[in-house]
Amino acid sequence: MDYIFEYNSPIGKMTLSSDGENLTGLWIENQKYFQSTLGAEYEKKELTVFKNVIDWLDSYFAGEKPDVNFSLKPKGSDFRQMVWQKLMKVPYGETVTYGAIAKELEKETGRRMSAQAVGGAIGHIRYLLSIPAIELLALTAV
Repeated sequence: MDYIFEYNSPIGKMTLSSDGENLTGLWIENQKYFQSTLGAEYEKKELTVFKNVIDWLDSYFAGEKPDVNFSLKPKGSDFRQMVWQKLMKVPYGETVTYGAIAKELEKETGRRMSAQAVGGAIGHIRYLLSIPAIELLALTAV
C-alpha cells in the first residue's frame, strides 16, 4: 500500500509518497511523471516519515543544510538504481555531468553507457529535489 501526504511549500503544492516507512516519491503538482510510481490504490495518511520530510523541507527552504532523518527508497529498474546510487555520491552543492556518470558506469559494468540513458534515468527520479539535494542525499537524497 502506498501512502501520500500533501505539503504546501514555498514553491507550490507538493505530494509526498511512502511505503509506510520510507519516502518513495516527492513531486510538485503537475510536474513531469507526477505521482508516476504510486500504486493504483493509495491512502492519504499522516506518517512519521512525512513529518520528518516536512521538517527537512522547511529547513531546506529556509536556506539551511539539514541532516536527513528519514530513508529514501526510490522505485525503478536496476539501471536507474545504479544511476541513482552514483548521484548519492555527489557531494552536497556540487554537480556532475550525465557523461561523467555514464563513464563511471562503463568502467564498473564493462558495458557501454550513454549520457542520454543516464539523463533519462535521472529524469525519472521520483523526488522533486535531486537525490544529492536530499542527501541520500545524506535524497546525499533521497
